[in-house]
Amino acid sequence: MAEVDRIAEFKEVAELMPDDPVVRFGLAGAYLDAGQPENAADEYREAIRLKPDYSAAYRGLGRALERAGRIAEARAAYQQGLEVATRTGDLQTGKEIEVFLRRLEKAAG
Repeated sequence: MAEVDRIAEFKEVAELMPDDPVVRFGLAGAYLDAGQPENAADEYREAIRLKPDYSAAYRGLGRALERAGRIAEARAAYQQGLEVATRTGDLQTGKEIEVFLRRLEKAAG
């Protein structure tokens, strides 16, 4: 039930601040935690639209797509995120994305 409350809270804030990528990122995370990866992916995409260099949003998008079983799209999101993280100097997010990419490659065989 807590996830539903978090989603409702983030939606309320998103209505007040529709152009805030951090709010969208938070709403996406709430959807992901609630087991709604498709809704999460939509919100991560919105965060990226609002702030194209938001490498953590690409990481989240990749995770959401992976959980939705959309592996090729997840790989593409991770690769874009890695490019953004490298360009912006976001080393931590870049390393996390590299780990997720390696896991996808291992799973693919």
